[in-house]
Amino acid sequence: MEIKYKRILLKLSGEALAGERGFGLDYTVMRNVCKSIRDCAALGVQIGIVVGGGNFWRGRSSGAMDRTRADHIGMLATTMNALAVADVLEELGVTVRVQTAIAMQQFAEPYIRNRAVRHLEKGRVVIFGCGTGNPFFSTDTAASLRAAEIDADIIFKATMVDGVYDKDPNKFEDAKKYDHLTVSEVIGKNLKVMDSTAASMCRDNHIPLLVFNLNRPENIVDAVCGKTVGTLVEG
Repeated sequence: MEIKYKRILLKLSGEALAGERGFGLDYTVMRNVCKSIRDCAALGVQIGIVVGGGNFWRGRSSGAMDRTRADHIGMLATTMNALAVADVLEELGVTVRVQTAIAMQQFAEPYIRNRAVRHLEKGRVVIFGCGTGNPFFSTDTAASLRAAEIDADIIFKATMVDGVYDKDPNKFEDAKKYDHLTVSEVIGKNLKVMDSTAASMCRDNHIPLLVFNLNRPENIVDAVCGKTVGTLVEG
């Protein structure tokens, strides 16, 4: 099977890892996702992963809590998810390294760009936890930043919908799905694909973004092989 992308940055939402529960971790869902990641790695794809933490904590909905502290808690949530995904991948025979932007040497390696790239070159999957390590930045921004740093060919954003729509397809039957968009259109139309900081980083660093549904984990393999999946955002 021929691959289109040699090195990818996969952004996994925390909510997707929770499955229908909506909270915590659904190991059946995680195992299915990790099988697709394993299959991509077996094809020779170099894979970096950024995980969200929304299945445990969402800083923006933390009420009156100080935003910086709320975001710090969110970073811990992403680390829990990173370790859980690493555990399932290792169970499937995949060599994995977890790197965190906040030092947690007993749990994971500190994020070092050159070391991360070396792991990728050796065929190891690298999971990045703690977002960017800074409050006020989303894990989407972390995905854009890490993709730029490791020279990823593309960002795969695995979500709960099958692409980008002009409005919420779960609420509006007449929602229109886009097959292709520019980053400027995403920002100008306020399409909520990712926050404006993350979108701008993709545009400034010429990194395309593919948004697709994680409910069908095989989409990851299909996308790596260049099949038409979801919505492509570029330019």
